[in-house]
Amino acid sequence: METLEAPERSAVAGGPNERLALHVCCGPCASAVIERLCTDWDVKCVWHNPNIQPEREHDLRLDSMRTVAERTGTSLAVLEYDVTRWMELREGLMDQPEGGARCLGCFRMRLEATARWAVSQEIGTIATTLSISPHKDVAIVNAMGREVAGRHGLCFLAEDFKKRGGFQRSVELSREWGLYRQTYCGCLPGMR
Repeated sequence: METLEAPERSAVAGGPNERLALHVCCGPCASAVIERLCTDWDVKCVWHNPNIQPEREHDLRLDSMRTVAERTGTSLAVLEYDVTRWMELREGLMDQPEGGARCLGCFRMRLEATARWAVSQEIGTIATTLSISPHKDVAIVNAMGREVAGRHGLCFLAEDFKKRGGFQRSVELSREWGLYRQTYCGCLPGMR
């Protein structure tokens, strides 16, 4: 089976009126990414994180993201929190090490949801905040993003948002805005 790969775009390829669907993993990561993108893009944040458990943790992170959306003037689409479906898709992978097959499937699930949402909104480019984390392999995240976007007829904004002080800026903005900063990626195995 041939894999379609989306054209790669750089942050400067957008225009102030060109919309971008940005999968957001948490408020702190989103803060610096939105700050970087908002001069060149009309950013539409997409929250789809059924991996975040327990539900109380999910809600803390979503509240933090709502603060970021308000502070940055960006919209936030909150998609279904379906932990049962996430668990079904990760069945047999819960003992995998962090960064392994469980994580890759989780990235894909969230990027797929973002791509479907973008198509429904007639938005042609997607991106993710996942690459701002020093714990994520940017080459893997961006390759998967291009592949998912390509299958949906979209472009993918392949960036390493931790570059140019991105991660440090997210820490600064988190402190300045009083954002909740989590201590693990999201799923229960990751918490351990």
